[in-house]
Amino acid sequence: MSMFCYQCQEAAAGTGCTAMGVCGKTSALANSQDLLLYTLKGIALFNKEARIHMLDTSEADEFIMEGLFTTITNANFDYDFFSKKISEALQLREKVKAKLIENGIEISDIKNDAAVWLTDKEKFDEKAKTVGVLKTKNEDIRSLRELIIYGVKGLAAYVEHAFNLGYKNAEIFVFIEKTLVSTLDDTLTLDELVALTIETGKFGVEAMALLD
Repeated sequence: MSMFCYQCQEAAAGTGCTAMGVCGKTSALANSQDLLLYTLKGIALFNKEARIHMLDTSEADEFIMEGLFTTITNANFDYDFFSKKISEALQLREKVKAKLIENGIEISDIKNDAAVWLTDKEKFDEKAKTVGVLKTKNEDIRSLRELIIYGVKGLAAYVEHAFNLGYKNAEIFVFIEKTLVSTLDDTLTLDELVALTIETGKFGVEAMALLD
């Protein structure tokens, strides 16, 4: 299959779009959104460490929020936009990484592919095909991870609107980052992912309250 997307209720056959989205999203666009999300997770890995060491995380916080919002269903169908955004995400990831190194913070244990992959822009499409939803083989783990991610995407939409109106809740940024990192953690059990799903709902309510 050239893509796999089941982010919305319109997914083909109630299972998932595998050639082109029912919404009109092309496979190249769907895959590029997957790659942006994957790279945001890499940024979160380093930004989490920066936060622990009391470094300024605001640039990455805002980029992650905006990046998540752009990937929600029907928000943006501009393939070139996502290619550019992925390039910006890689640059920011390396910037956060460099800041950690400059401050003498050990990062050698951050080895996840989302935190280290690099390639030319011309090869983004090739890389994107390897990082989508089906990368997680266990169906139960996959379903919970994606349910959490979709919840966080919606959460990010509320948070960005509130942010543009001058309102911000730092705890929500911390949670978004924690959640992205958690979806890369293969040691988490089903029960732990269910608990994170419930917590995502809690923060979704807090984000709506912030916007209200």
